Amino acid sequence: MIAYWNTYHEKLLLATMQHIELVGTTLTIAILIASGIILACMHQERVMNGLIYLTSLLYSIPSLALFAILIPLTGLGRNTAIIVLVIYCQYVLLRSFSAGIKEIDPTIIEAAVGMGMTRNQMFRKIQLPLAISSILAGIRIAATSTIGIATIAATINAGGLGTVLFDGLRTFSVVKLLWGTVLSMLLCLLVNVILYLLENALRRRFA
Repeated sequence: MIAYWNTYHEKLLLATMQHIELVGTTLTIAILIASGIILACMHQERVMNGLIYLTSLLYSIPSLALFAILIPLTGLGRNTAIIVLVIYCQYVLLRSFSAGIKEIDPTIIEAAVGMGMTRNQMFRKIQLPLAISSILAGIRIAATSTIGIATIAATINAGGLGTVLFDGLRTFSVVKLLWGTVLSMLLCLLVNVILYLLENALRRRFA
């Protein structure tokens, strides 16, 4: 493995950076969309439950099938991969964001209303701080699953660590398979550490 790294480290680093870019772009878009939906529908439980159910159905579609459905519309490459990955993220994010807000003690909300807080103030000062652990847990799960599913995006020319893994399968190279797996695992570990540190920082800020 060390000999392969010494010879092909630039290729491995390029694939890793492509993977980070793909996952980072996906998570940014997915979090913005999920946040917008929560803000718009958090007081409409029926609509929220319907959206979570709909996204759960989309989440159940195999990734290769969803890629195949979108390719005639958006073509091969990174854009199609991002659309599919964003769709998969929505179920995890919406469920965790919604659950975090629903788990807040209703008496706290009633007290805030009694103090004359607006919905916007309640969200910023009460609901968001109390739901932050659930929100970050959802982001962590979404990030981890996206890192894994993004490897399959290599089949539609989206780049990333999937190129190393599929090249290893094609050439029966155990070394390539190991490097693709190890780098994916390290990326998952790095993301989890960053989110853990972020959660601790936010807890101290909201404490």
